[in-house]
Amino acid sequence: MSTTNGRAHGEWFKSSYSGNPNGECVEACPQPAAIYIRDSKRLDELDCPVLSFSPAAWSTFTAHTSGR
Repeated sequence: MSTTNGRAHGEWFKSSYSGNPNGECVEACPQPAAIYIRDSKRLDELDCPVLSFSPAAWSTFTAHTSGR
């Protein structure tokens, strides 16, 4: 995992499990070389923090958190 700043990573989406009406959730931007994650509450910040995971690390994380 690494941290970057900025917004220009590509197309962002929110999880279909995100039911918060205020839109406060985690957003993801999958790319071939990395999966970017950001906090939707901080998008107005000039340098909104963005986490970067390798596809393998993200796959391991999602499998673990989903119980598979």
